[in-house]
Amino acid sequence: MALILNIETATTNCSVSISKDGQMIALKEQNDVSYSHSEDLHFFIKEAMESASLSMADLDAIAVSKGPGSYTGLRIGVSAAKGLCFALDLPLIGISTLKSMATQLKVKDGVVIPVLDARRMEVYSAVYSSNYDSIRETGVEEITPNSFAEFTRLGKVHIIGSGAVKCHEILEHPNFVFDETIIPSAKEMCQLSHEAYGIEDFENTAYFEPDYLKDFVFQQRKK
Repeated sequence: MALILNIETATTNCSVSISKDGQMIALKEQNDVSYSHSEDLHFFIKEAMESASLSMADLDAIAVSKGPGSYTGLRIGVSAAKGLCFALDLPLIGISTLKSMATQLKVKDGVVIPVLDARRMEVYSAVYSSNYDSIRETGVEEITPNSFAEFTRLGKVHIIGSGAVKCHEILEHPNFVFDETIIPSAKEMCQLSHEAYGIEDFENTAYFEPDYLKDFVFQQRKK
């Protein structure tokens, strides 16, 4: 039996789940555009553990969404996960944010392209088959009229996530299907972290870093 704490903070959704053998038994999350992860995350972890009637000593591993996504959000989630791993002497599991998004969509054919909004006309993206096998690795994509055109020959191209809005404005092929409502959540991490735990696909806790992909840019709040 594997009990895993899953942490997702790559976007505006601060999300925590507890899974038992890949099945979710507790969830606490809030999608807050103010990015209040630093205030909420440890409180959410405590609530999820209490909801599952578990103590931290019961856990077998900690899983964290490793990006890409918000620089600050990822840093908060990964720092919390690493701290718990060191304190509890538990293995750390890194889960691709984009793959966990892709698994939210159940399709029989075509491809799934999760996209997260980046600066200007760019998105973080990856391409998966309908079975969630990786077709193209995670990267930064500048959206042009030709973006993802090579995948339209495979059938429907499902573009999901916050970056779908800017894609929808430019991409016109009839095989493109857009859904900007899908956001990363610790719900979808449960099965992925269980699979990783089963094959001992663990990170080096001391040296693990999120997939930032882009350098941090400080933006001063408008008065």
